Amino acid sequence: MLEIRNLSHVYPNGTRALTDVNLDIGKGMYGLLGPNGAGKSTLMRTIATLQTPSEGSIKFGDVDVLAEPDTLRRRLGYLPQDFGVYPRVSAYNMLDHMAVLKGITAKSERKAVVETLLEQTNLWGVRGKAIAGFSGGMRQRFGIAQALIGDPDLIIVDEPTAGLDPEERNRFLNLLAGIGDEKVVILSTHIVDDVADLCPQMAVLANGRVQLEGKPSDLIASTRGKVWKKVIDHDEIDETREVYEVISTRLFAGRTIVHILSDTQPAGTEPVEGGLEDVYFATLADVRRAA
Repeated sequence: MLEIRNLSHVYPNGTRALTDVNLDIGKGMYGLLGPNGAGKSTLMRTIATLQTPSEGSIKFGDVDVLAEPDTLRRRLGYLPQDFGVYPRVSAYNMLDHMAVLKGITAKSERKAVVETLLEQTNLWGVRGKAIAGFSGGMRQRFGIAQALIGDPDLIIVDEPTAGLDPEERNRFLNLLAGIGDEKVVILSTHIVDDVADLCPQMAVLANGRVQLEGKPSDLIASTRGKVWKKVIDHDEIDETREVYEVISTRLFAGRTIVHILSDTQPAGTEPVEGGLEDVYFATLADVRRAA
């Protein structure tokens, strides 16, 4: 169990990135959903011991993460948002080098670890190729391979599918899903579908605060009967926003589809079955209204 208590962080320039974050994250996939600039990467870097928060505490099992960062690092696998690699080094040699850094010094053990990870991430066929020649999806799969070195108990992946094409995204998400339920896996992203597809538990982070948390199915159920759809002309958007609480807009066949949040059905609308995207947009609308 990862326990985060009263975590806040203010950067030296006065920017407040996190405010009183409290989360309990157990084994399995956990989705941390939020827009760019919400504080997700700051939270992930803090959990990964790459920066020290202004206030608060983090515990992973019996490890006080802030007091014992080296202990946590031995149990951590981390794929940051901007994962840099040595471009002229092959995938095999880079993983071999990283395994040494993780303390796997016996050559035979290291060989077994590296070969297993290359097979698991479907990179065996390109193991001798320089990482500079990898596609975006292949680099992300390599990033997961390095994060899995040492069989970590805690795995953090930050915006892993941003920029991937649909095929590579599906391949990467299948890989994440196959990591197993016996590890704590945090998926930090602004892509709603990634969380909807993978995570039985989630939270929404915005403006540095946890705005919502729970099971996606329960959160979706809470919006049923409150989200309505209306098809309008594009030049009616401003007028519609003045009358209704519009949480999202989408162009379709030259018209604009708006989703409206309301406890009662507005005139001229149709009910929407609802999904995690509506939950997310409704939460962000609440945040904007409270600002």
